[in-house]
Amino acid sequence: MGSWFRFLTPPLFLCPLSVFSPGIRPQIMNGPMHPRPLVALLDGRDCTVEMPILKDLATVAFCDAQSTQEIHEKVLNEAVGAMMYHTITLTREDLEKFKALRIIIRIGSGYDNIDIKAAGELGVAVCNIPSACVEETADSTMCHILNLYRRNTWLYQALREEVASGAARIRGETLGLIGRSGQAVAVRAKVFGFNVIFYDPYLQDGLERSLGVQRVYTLQDLLYQSDCVSLHCNLNEHNHHLINDFTIKQMRQGAFLVNAARGGLVDEKALAQALKEGRIRGAALDVHEIEPFRELCCQGVIDTFTHNPRTRARRVSWED
Repeated sequence: MGSWFRFLTPPLFLCPLSVFSPGIRPQIMNGPMHPRPLVALLDGRDCTVEMPILKDLATVAFCDAQSTQEIHEKVLNEAVGAMMYHTITLTREDLEKFKALRIIIRIGSGYDNIDIKAAGELGVAVCNIPSACVEETADSTMCHILNLYRRNTWLYQALREEVASGAARIRGETLGLIGRSGQAVAVRAKVFGFNVIFYDPYLQDGLERSLGVQRVYTLQDLLYQSDCVSLHCNLNEHNHHLINDFTIKQMRQGAFLVNAARGGLVDEKALAQALKEGRIRGAALDVHEIEPFRELCCQGVIDTFTHNPRTRARRVSWED
């Protein structure tokens, strides 16, 4: 996670404007005359990167919680900093339970599991890590894309059943990327011969030249031009079900769809219907809107659909 967490009381430019409003929690003092501040890892137990940085600055509590109901009262009353992955959600009601909280670090790029507006109003700064697990996610995404084109999953089954099955050519196909972290996918995809286009209204102009890809300025243009669409954006109130029945109809007939970003970006019922009707040739999902994933929404389309249990950001070294 790096040195961005060295300051438990963030510099002024990190704090939302509401921090300076009257009545908002006062600054936490730290030093010889003050006790060590309490920092909590709310969900999960892996803090191997953070501990060397925090050990001389703070007391660290490992909550391993799925909700604030499982968090000890001492943490709720005294924690000035909180770190969290994606398995716990902090609503306004949850945030109000923390009496001393000043900063939340989302260990990852997405922060849709935090009520950002409520945090700002309560004087709690929220930071994310945009580059977290970009390489792992890009690798997983390329695996999904290659599998859809070359049909390795289905060819294995066809071999067992002694049934002939073909695969699609990659070189010259157009891959459309939506979102910031798609940059790492673009680098990989070009090696395989993809023509790469991308859409992201928040990225500065000129990035496309450094990557050697083409930029489009509307979602409709990207959907219309792409043989394969891959999602790499955070989930927010504006892009929930970005891929729905309407936008699917704007995609090329027989295009592929890959989602290794956020499950809520895709209307899975609309996707299932498009797969059944053949409007979409195949889809690969690494995330789902409702997790843990229990029911396959795409019954009857098993020959065109694959999904993983949210593995895109996981990594295990060979020593493990």
